[in-house]
Amino acid sequence: MDKKEILKRLDHTLLKQEATWEQIKTICDEGMEHGTASVCIPPSFVKRAKEYAAGRLPICTVIGFPNGYMTAAVKVFETEDAVKNGADEIDMVINIGMVKEKNYDAVLEEIRAVRAACPGKILKVIIETCLLTEEEKIEMCRVVTESGADYIKTSTGFSTGGATFADVELMRKHVGPQVKVKAAGGISSVADAEEFIRLGADRLGTSRLIRLLEQ
Repeated sequence: MDKKEILKRLDHTLLKQEATWEQIKTICDEGMEHGTASVCIPPSFVKRAKEYAAGRLPICTVIGFPNGYMTAAVKVFETEDAVKNGADEIDMVINIGMVKEKNYDAVLEEIRAVRAACPGKILKVIIETCLLTEEEKIEMCRVVTESGADYIKTSTGFSTGGATFADVELMRKHVGPQVKVKAAGGISSVADAEEFIRLGADRLGTSRLIRLLEQ
């Protein structure tokens, strides 16, 4: 697969707790140089990154990250603040406890509330597949399809596992045709990236891929 084809699907990511502005600036430089889909960064850096990129690179940030158990009101506030600071894309974490309780209506309501807080922006919903059963994953495909979100996303990269080929294949099969799929967490080779794309991933979230492609 052509290198540029992979890069244009890449959310070049830096979400580690100890991230500094110098590191964020570096991934912005790499994103602009290589034409990535976005950079995915902590909310506290969104405003500076937006000003630094000056329209040359979409800025993505995370909401309810990484555990997802904040109240819906907090997630809505985070989202509104991120949009005010210049975020172009929002990756939100669902309330996994609600899924375990089979309270899918509440999960749907929360996603719709976040959707309403970022009109015109791309919304990706992180369902943390490593913590879900297959039945729960399929139900979340339905919920995300009904929510009006743009993407369903596998993982935060901060839990017990990341994206798997089987999960991407399952998500592509069960989400609606208007919903795209993002694979994130543990993508450690160009071959992995190519296989995720072949299976239906429209976006990839990783901090490693540019360095791998440069090698």
